[in-house]
Amino acid sequence: MSITLTIDGKEVTAEENQMLVDVASDNGVYIPTLCYQRGKPCLGTCRVCTCKVNGNNAASCTVPVSDGMVVEVNEPETKDIRKALIEMLFVEGKHNCPSCEKSGRCDLQAVGYETGMMVSRFPYRFPVTETDFRSEKIWLERDRCIFCQRCVEFVRDEETGKKIFNINGRGAEARIEIDVLLADKMSDEQVTRAMELCPVGCILKKAVGFDDPIGRRKFDIASVRERATGSENK
Repeated sequence: MSITLTIDGKEVTAEENQMLVDVASDNGVYIPTLCYQRGKPCLGTCRVCTCKVNGNNAASCTVPVSDGMVVEVNEPETKDIRKALIEMLFVEGKHNCPSCEKSGRCDLQAVGYETGMMVSRFPYRFPVTETDFRSEKIWLERDRCIFCQRCVEFVRDEETGKKIFNINGRGAEARIEIDVLLADKMSDEQVTRAMELCPVGCILKKAVGFDDPIGRRKFDIASVRERATGSENK
């Protein structure tokens, strides 16, 4: 069933119950995301896709559109909320972009640029973390994890369907864990997909990492905004 809604004052049509973040993207309105993957179940963990829906703040990846809905994406207060959320993610980990293997391909870095973040308004926490290198194929750089849960929900053993990654602990004690036995069974292609699925540089393929030359970095070719809205082909 086709419905009509308004996004930043522009009337658009969509299919009822489509996710708002997808409808906005299809109509050229960029909403940053870090946990959401189009076509996959919504996680709603990062909240950086927050916008105003009928006057209330909501994560747009969790909101199915409905007829008459009024959405504000780029009004000043909402833009600052998203920027603050990005800033918090930067200070809660250790994100040294110039030395990171995923620099230029990192979703967190890219949305930082898009939101205009230059420095965080919050104090840096400098958490003490442990790198996990027990797997034969995967290097787990916990400094960079933002707990988006993409790997937890979308990376599974191809034979049993069991989760290869999970989050252990709560609050400041939470950390990403890896089932080493299952990880060691992963094909090279599956490890690469897991590495690319991670929005930051937490999951790295041992002995390879990202082997594209620096001049071909993903977000140097087309920004995250252009990729989300399809405008890189226009």
